[in-house]
Amino acid sequence: MKKIILTVAAVFALSFANAQDKKEGSEGFAKGDLYLSGTAGFSSEKTGDSKLDGFSLSPSLGYFLTENIALEGGLSITSAKDDDGAGNELKANGFGFNAGARYFWTPASKFSLSVGANISYTSTKLDNGIGDVTTKEIGLNIPLGMNYFVSNDFALTASWGGFGYSSNDNGGDGAEKTTGFNLGLDLSTINFGLIYKL
Repeated sequence: MKKIILTVAAVFALSFANAQDKKEGSEGFAKGDLYLSGTAGFSSEKTGDSKLDGFSLSPSLGYFLTENIALEGGLSITSAKDDDGAGNELKANGFGFNAGARYFWTPASKFSLSVGANISYTSTKLDNGIGDVTTKEIGLNIPLGMNYFVSNDFALTASWGGFGYSSNDNGGDGAEKTTGFNLGLDLSTINFGLIYKL
């Protein structure tokens, strides 16, 4: 009986020690970590009989190639409808993807900052009820970000598009392209999301 009690005590002590080690070292990121992240948004605006509704969803997947550098790839889905209240309706549905890398400062900590670079491609179909046109846009973005782990597996994240370049073909067929550079200084454009570490 004494041997059984000592064996159970030893197993309990080792399990507790392993659990403590895992708990203390599991917040933050490490080389080889895989994570899911994403943002979602909905907007609705009404002026008189005119109404504008919008929806966006952007899931992504990341993998830590080194202790500080993660490769990322994601999708973007957008939908918007503009109804002027007089029977005229404009719909916009878009789908895109992006890929890039992100550098993290203090990734193993509960709180970390990051800077990234990614390229994106988006195709958007515009339909006014009479005809439709599809635009294609290529972009380059250098976003700034921060992450805060609220548990071992979940972190709150915020990103801010610091610098961006885009080129839109405006539907092609001889249409002139629209190109633009922007340096985001407007802090109201911060996107919030959630990270789940696998």
